[in-house]
Amino acid sequence: MATQPATTTIELTPKEAQLKGLLLEAASHVNKSNKTAEPIVLRWAGGWVRDKLLGVESHDIDIAINTMTGEAFASKICELSEKPEVVEKHSITSTDVGNLHKIAKNPDKSKHLETTTIKLFGLDVDFVNLRKETYSEGSRNPQMEFGTAEEDALRRDATVNALFYNLNTSRVEDFTGGLTDMRLKLIRTPLEPFQTFMDDPLRVLRLVRFASRLGFTIDSAAEEVMGNANILEALKLKISRERVGVEIEKMLKGKDPRRSLQYINDLGLYHTVFTDPTKPDIPLPDISRWHKGYECLEHIFRSQAPGSISKVLVQTDEAPYYAWTLCALAPWEYVDERIHTGQGKPLPPFITLAGREGIKAPNKLCELITAAHKNRPDILALKTAVVQQVAHINERDRFGMAIRQWDAKGGHWKLQVLFTLLTEAMQRWEVGNKNLQNNDDFLGEWQLFLDHLSELNVLDAPSMKRIIDGTQLARALGVKPGKWMTGALEVCVRWQLRHPDMTDPAGAIEECWAVK
Repeated sequence: MATQPATTTIELTPKEAQLKGLLLEAASHVNKSNKTAEPIVLRWAGGWVRDKLLGVESHDIDIAINTMTGEAFASKICELSEKPEVVEKHSITSTDVGNLHKIAKNPDKSKHLETTTIKLFGLDVDFVNLRKETYSEGSRNPQMEFGTAEEDALRRDATVNALFYNLNTSRVEDFTGGLTDMRLKLIRTPLEPFQTFMDDPLRVLRLVRFASRLGFTIDSAAEEVMGNANILEALKLKISRERVGVEIEKMLKGKDPRRSLQYINDLGLYHTVFTDPTKPDIPLPDISRWHKGYECLEHIFRSQAPGSISKVLVQTDEAPYYAWTLCALAPWEYVDERIHTGQGKPLPPFITLAGREGIKAPNKLCELITAAHKNRPDILALKTAVVQQVAHINERDRFGMAIRQWDAKGGHWKLQVLFTLLTEAMQRWEVGNKNLQNNDDFLGEWQLFLDHLSELNVLDAPSMKRIIDGTQLARALGVKPGKWMTGALEVCVRWQLRHPDMTDPAGAIEECWAVK
């Protein structure tokens, strides 16, 4: 006998109600045709139900169908939407029904079943049949077949993601205790945790992501096994690194990146996630002080005052995600690099490998990671010079040229400065309520450095327009361009930085004679 689910109701928006009416109309047409083994029952599943119960509007709806494939049912929707009487009944406009798209299954991307997607009434709707999964040892790709609503709920990663809204009854269906867990703000697996994670180790990261995003806690029974050696080994061997990277990216772009990193730290997941899994002999970074880095970064983000560290260093839409990624990889900065023998091309630094191979960071981000690593000593040296008020700190060209060099190697020079700050924070930041003055002093040094760069007016040094270009310089010197040009133009930029108010390049040209 099937379990009777717990239930509640959900209030639909006008668009959701309009969509529901059209879907039930399509189900009625299918039922009248007697082409299915049993009457069609439609359920909105997973994230939409969870978010609605939390009072969060969602524009993505997954529709689970009991006895028909998603493609077949979606095709019926498109067919009906062209009938004048259906158009009139459901007030369908010319833009309300989009094109149907079929998304092939892709196990490496965690797409185990073919789905069909279509935009309806401004909502992104995915159609798929209810299913149950059977896993074989050594593979995270299950055998899929039609299942009941309860079987579909039990195969999901968390009870709060296993709720259904039954369109036929207008009630929420809970087969796994998800409604109770919503009230308790608890992330729990529908089935026994160890087997759940062994079947699909990616669920370990998914639970971390949902706990961080929702502000929920992870069930203690799940926490106890999430760092199990067998599960971590399965996570390395069975899960594509692209999929790991997708989960980490969602965490670090999510509501609470710090909490995500803390979970990864507390659950012992770091060396499985942020590493090159193809190299078993790769060293293990010391993460005993890592928490100081992400605690410091969260503290920095709390202050959004004009001129603050976060306002100066984190300025683009992608910058917060890059900042948290650099923070996640910061422990690698203290791993001794391999000595290059001179044979062949030098390998990337360990920190870049951890980003490139561990979470499949894109090339642009990997270039930033490498630059942040290589430029850290120079950045720290200039900061220290400002703090110690050494004689050369008012040499505008020294700072301006350094910034241009940092930016030329990997872009985002301000995030490279933030990375240097975070690696130093791992040594100096105090966690808790003790010695808070030490934290103020530490951040005060970096604020002093940034204020000094602002006073020198070099924050925009990388985008500074040259007072003279290569063609003009060659003409002024009466010579043909050559290898000497790079050094000569650098001399011109240095002169320009020393003379910010000058518009005549004569002085810069004069200094170039020595280089030529």
